[in-house]
Amino acid sequence: MAFHPIAADDDDCAVGVSRPYAWIVFALTFGLLISDYMSRQVLNAVFPMLKGEWALSDGQLGLLSGIVALMVGLLTFPLSLMADRFGRVKSLALMALLWSLATLGCAVAQDYQQMFIARFMVGVGEAAYGSVGIAVVISVFPKHLRATLASAFMAGGMFGSVLGMALGGAIAAKLGWRWSFAGMALFGLLLAVLYPIIVKEARIAPRRAALAANKAAAAVKRPLRTLFSSRSVIAAYIGSGLQLFVGGTVIVWMPSYLNRYYDMPTDKAGGVAAIIVLCSGAGMILCGMLSDRLSRHCPERKVTLAIAYCLGSCLLLSAAFALPAGPVQLALICLGMLIAAGTTGPCGAMVANLTHYSVHGTAFATLTLANNMLGLAPGPFITGRVSDLIGLHAAFQLVPLVSLAAGAVFFYAKCHYHKDIARLKGEQVHDSMSKAVLEVKV
Repeated sequence: MAFHPIAADDDDCAVGVSRPYAWIVFALTFGLLISDYMSRQVLNAVFPMLKGEWALSDGQLGLLSGIVALMVGLLTFPLSLMADRFGRVKSLALMALLWSLATLGCAVAQDYQQMFIARFMVGVGEAAYGSVGIAVVISVFPKHLRATLASAFMAGGMFGSVLGMALGGAIAAKLGWRWSFAGMALFGLLLAVLYPIIVKEARIAPRRAALAANKAAAAVKRPLRTLFSSRSVIAAYIGSGLQLFVGGTVIVWMPSYLNRYYDMPTDKAGGVAAIIVLCSGAGMILCGMLSDRLSRHCPERKVTLAIAYCLGSCLLLSAAFALPAGPVQLALICLGMLIAAGTTGPCGAMVANLTHYSVHGTAFATLTLANNMLGLAPGPFITGRVSDLIGLHAAFQLVPLVSLAAGAVFFYAKCHYHKDIARLKGEQVHDSMSKAVLEVKV
């Protein structure tokens, strides 16, 4: 559910990398992204076992999940900048090594405190992987493939989440929860060792990297103020984060819900939860395509659709958790999750439309920060604390109401969207004219 900065479309630098090698780079980088999310989400599959063995509260379990998203949100910017400075390939390998070793630390943790420290380090290792990984991938392909590659790369997060919960639950049922973490860790360590051996910085267009660095330095002088200069873009950040509070919380707590209220064993609960995650991922893509199609001649319609996705997911999930356990409830949960993440596409378009083209990478990183700090980090923790007081089923009945707040924020954005777009276009025209005048003088 994170947006990753993509190089400007006017970068005409030759790729200079053979097509087979480019696909090898993509496969290894994609594999590490899957490892990233497997290590992050395997915890959800073994929640019931940890709760029983260590007598943990739901609030404590939620914090183990939320701390990873919190560190990702806080450290994405500084670690991405460090990777650009010291080398992306080397940085990706170090990130993978860190989160894999931290996941192995989860496997040998003897108490809650040790598990919390290990999960903290998982978040540190994963913080900048998305932004740096997609930068490596698009650097070895021609620009006409960038949209396809970016979409495929982002989908890796969903595949990793599904595999983490499904395989984690299956391994835990057979060998115990410690082997679930160990299995994810060994997969990540293998790729972390292979990555710098096969992917070489010198072979992935150093000239392109130098040009990108120069552009990044020049961007500091450009209108960064557009990141927060309009009411609509601020509302887009906030609305996106609030809506992900709902989707992220359901994903984290669904294995535990299935275990408690459907009496499913760990492996089956992880498998069913993985199907629900797939619904969310499919909905993210389908809702984004629908938004593009319906908003082709009316960009403001994206905001209206974001509101509709919020209200629709609230209605479906509220109806689902008002029902007793059964097939109808599961069907409604799948439908609700199908559109719960539907705001991802419209929010990305809103942020791109409402910020200066020269700072789109920073704008998407800001959106990622909001998603983590407002949704993915606090959602599981707050829900866990509420569950300790009134039970997980009752807590789930309250979670969809956050979508009403997200919808209200998007409605506020809609009221100012057209005016803010017009002002930004005027500023961009003024900047272009000023640049042309300076070039003539030179």
